[in-house]
Amino acid sequence: MPCSQRAIPSPRSLRAAPRLPGLHIRADSAVGVTPVVGVAWRRAWRGGGRLPRPVGGLHDAAAGGRAARPSATIGCGAGPRAPASGGSISILGSDDATTCHIVVLRHTGNGATCLTHCDGSDTKAEVPLIMSAIKSFSEHAECGRLEVHLVGGFSDDRQLSQKLTHQLLSEFDKQDDDIHLVTLCVTELNDREENENHFPIIYGIAVNIKTAEIYRASFQDRGPEEQLRAARALAGGPMISIYDAKTEQLRIGPCSWTPFPHVDFWLQQDDKQILENLSTSPLAEPPHFVEHIRSTLMFLKKFPSPENILFPGNKALLYKKNKDGLWERVSCPGS
Repeated sequence: MPCSQRAIPSPRSLRAAPRLPGLHIRADSAVGVTPVVGVAWRRAWRGGGRLPRPVGGLHDAAAGGRAARPSATIGCGAGPRAPASGGSISILGSDDATTCHIVVLRHTGNGATCLTHCDGSDTKAEVPLIMSAIKSFSEHAECGRLEVHLVGGFSDDRQLSQKLTHQLLSEFDKQDDDIHLVTLCVTELNDREENENHFPIIYGIAVNIKTAEIYRASFQDRGPEEQLRAARALAGGPMISIYDAKTEQLRIGPCSWTPFPHVDFWLQQDDKQILENLSTSPLAEPPHFVEHIRSTLMFLKKFPSPENILFPGNKALLYKKNKDGLWERVSCPGS
């Protein structure tokens, strides 16, 4: 079948883009994308010099009447990636990115979309995983192209954001496939200054996989087993896929971690010590950072070896949407 022009969404005014319900928006700006506009990856970046300016405009998505619900979103922390290609999932998202970057890779032919939150711990291994996730859904697509969107980071004192930006651009550039860089809103392009301190403009985004529109967003509800996923990330777990688009199930684990070093010591520290020592960018963290870290440390203390306790029979925890659109625990086959 010949490639239809409909496979690649037509350019549109981001200021006129429809507002998505269920997104809780913080007042720190927005990102939008015109999917058909962009340049082939190998012409977009070859290292050195200043980064190319982002393509596309900025768009403020409106806050919904309630927080982002698990029925409409998957919130991914640093590490997990969430590929989807329609079905019961319409929105993927992640937030709380300071020096981290949020990556969205999408195939315009079939709409397969992968969103991941990268912290720079193993970018060389993560980019091929992102590529593989999308290509597994796009092997038989007769038209369309791969488009990538990079958002996050700021001009931090340690230049961790700049390092991660270069890592991601370099690793995508090494891929054999043609990749079109559509949105680049990272590091100095995502930086604002206040009282001589630097902060990200955009901390989180959501992507509508049916329309390819990208919005600034934050999530009050991050889906099932949030503490478990946060503990795994804090303990240094590698990137994994948490959503199976074929079965439309959220799959968590089984996973393991070594006991977090000196967990009791860290739980005894005041907020300032936790912020200064367990954050890559203490001044730029959202207000709930310390509370989140304490909660995660308490979880790691309670479950120093999670295998048999959290994953009976060494089986994954599975969730699927019920008729009301809410995540519901389902039994693992054979259990």
